[in-house]
Amino acid sequence: MKALITGGCGFIGSHVARAFVTDGWEVTNLDKLTYAANPANVAGLAGQPNYRFIEGDLCDATLVRDLVAGMDLVLNFAAETHVDRSLLDPAVFARTDVEGVVCLLEAIRADGRAALLHMSTDEVFGSLPEPEEAAEDAPFAPTSPYSASKAAAELMVRAYRETYGLPVTVLRCCNVFGPLQHVEKFIPLFTIRALAGEPMPLYGDGLQQREWLYVDDLVEAIRFVARGSSSDVREINVGSGHRVTNIEIARRICELTERPASLIHPVLDRPGHDRRYAIDWSKLRATGWSPKVDFEDGLARTVAWYTAHGRERAEGDDRFAGYFRAQYGQRLK
Repeated sequence: MKALITGGCGFIGSHVARAFVTDGWEVTNLDKLTYAANPANVAGLAGQPNYRFIEGDLCDATLVRDLVAGMDLVLNFAAETHVDRSLLDPAVFARTDVEGVVCLLEAIRADGRAALLHMSTDEVFGSLPEPEEAAEDAPFAPTSPYSASKAAAELMVRAYRETYGLPVTVLRCCNVFGPLQHVEKFIPLFTIRALAGEPMPLYGDGLQQREWLYVDDLVEAIRFVARGSSSDVREINVGSGHRVTNIEIARRICELTERPASLIHPVLDRPGHDRRYAIDWSKLRATGWSPKVDFEDGLARTVAWYTAHGRERAEGDDRFAGYFRAQYGQRLK
């Protein structure tokens, strides 16, 4: 079986690439190597007979069509994903997350063989009040350029299903965390800042609530869905049931790194910051899948990994330093 993984040098994509190579798939990894990608994430795959890496852009129609030809499965993790960055530069999100998906859909339509597993997010549903949860058929209500780009991508996927009958599965996942995530993200950023004894910039009152899933569990969910793939287009929510506020996570990171909670520094909230995400993932649970790693265990593993590796990743990325100044410089003054 042959699989094309887009964004395979990024956080989720690299974990999935290693899993599929281990499972015996012939894996092609297409990655543009933007700031969020890191070739070190898949360094262990180099030389494997069933793995190859192609540097390229998801919006390169000719390249994508060539790579899709003959594939059994395409897994799309190539995306701009950081909400904060989408507030600074919305256009790049529209290009990668929407135009790139259309390019991929056109290639699959031309090939006529490959199924697509497209990665989306619970953020397409927007903020929900207690005790509401969004099931697969809930209406979209995105509030950031990032979530709007992911919702638009899903609408294109739906249009290609209705018009052309493409075999597509959409996974909408809650917040994913674990080793290899880019240092701009909440848990890596706060861990690295805590270890360095530097202020941890917490937006607003920190009571924004998110649902968290450890990356190994997401990989198993993807394996589970891929094994049961059919020609029907489906939307599947992937969650954990563990919802926690940002300030609780910040305090727990301080405990795990043995740093004082006084490092938590409330700063001006970002515009349009959603208060609560909550998805109903009972559809997937009913098929037999459930997460195995509880949040506390996953957080401890993640903090331990960034304790060992995080600072070198942050210090070796000049682009991240510039972004951090742009996003938090004035807020931390």
